Amino acid sequence: MMQIAICDDEKFYRDRIKALLDRYLGDRRLEFTITMFGSGKDFLQQSENLVKYDIVFMDINMDEMDGIDTAMRIRAFHSKTYIVFVTAFISYVLEGYKVDAVRYIIKDTLEAAVPECMDAVMHKMRLQQVSFPFMEGERKLYTDNILYVESRRHKSVFFYLESNIVNYQIYDKLDCIEQKLSVYGFLRIHKSYLVNMKHLQKLSNYTAVLDTGEVLPVPRLRYQGVKKAYVAYRGIV
Repeated sequence: MMQIAICDDEKFYRDRIKALLDRYLGDRRLEFTITMFGSGKDFLQQSENLVKYDIVFMDINMDEMDGIDTAMRIRAFHSKTYIVFVTAFISYVLEGYKVDAVRYIIKDTLEAAVPECMDAVMHKMRLQQVSFPFMEGERKLYTDNILYVESRRHKSVFFYLESNIVNYQIYDKLDCIEQKLSVYGFLRIHKSYLVNMKHLQKLSNYTAVLDTGEVLPVPRLRYQGVKKAYVAYRGIV
């Protein structure tokens, strides 16, 4: 189920973007929900919105809290939401680089721009999904939303970020999972832990601190190698 938000203080544009998305996703028979907000302040009233949505269409020029400030709050939580800025003013486009916006749409080009934007976002999302045969059934996960994987006896447990943190279990060795996820920036910090470096905030005192606040152990013998790999990763992203 794809979760999409539209944040714009003008009802006309909220409704227009929603209609275009309904048509695009409906034609492709994709499951989705669309939630609309009249301001950045409304969007931020629920903290789960910082990570809840796959895509947010965000008006830049809004009263109280503009789209740039709202997007910065999303990124401050290390959310990997795809942010699409919608603006009537081309002069605002450069501001989007601060928050890694995936697209900029000018309001008078919505009819053509929204489908093109969704094509690009869907392509990126497919590249960042991975499938596993979990005990709960076959499921595709967004790699960015996997916090870490923990080995527990004969099972491996995925800690996955949705509106909150959920667990998925699989009968597979962590070594095999590491082979599959290493190309997505996952690092083995412990014989029992495989961590997504996108969520690794810092290494300190033989521990790994995640952006969720969780602290995982790093054995003394692994620490320097883990630190070296993490520094190299941070230097290229």
